[in-house]
Amino acid sequence: MPEPDGITVLRNDDRNRYEASQDGKVIGFVLYQLRPDQVVLIHTEIEPEHEGQGVGGVLAQGTLDDIRARGETVVPLCPFIAGYIKRHPAYADLVAPAAG
Repeated sequence: MPEPDGITVLRNDDRNRYEASQDGKVIGFVLYQLRPDQVVLIHTEIEPEHEGQGVGGVLAQGTLDDIRARGETVVPLCPFIAGYIKRHPAYADLVAPAAG
C-alpha cells in the first residue's frame, strides 16, 4: 500500500499525544504518558475517513523516530504500536526493558 502524501507527525506535549496532520487537520494521534526517559504509548486513533489508508503506519513511524531522536525508550501499551514494532524490528531496541 502506498503511503499517504502530505502527512506530518509532531509531538504535542500540551495534549500528551503525537499528532498526524494533513492539510492542517489532525487525522490521527497516539496518546502518551511521560516517565523518566520513557514514553508510554497508550492508545492510537485514526479518523474514520482515513482508516485503511496507511495513516497509522506513518503516525507510528513518526512517533517512534521522534522518541529515538530524543534518546527515550518506549513502553508500547497500545496494541497497534506494539504490533507495528513487531512487524518493524528495527524499532525493537526502543522498547524499555520490563520492570521486575
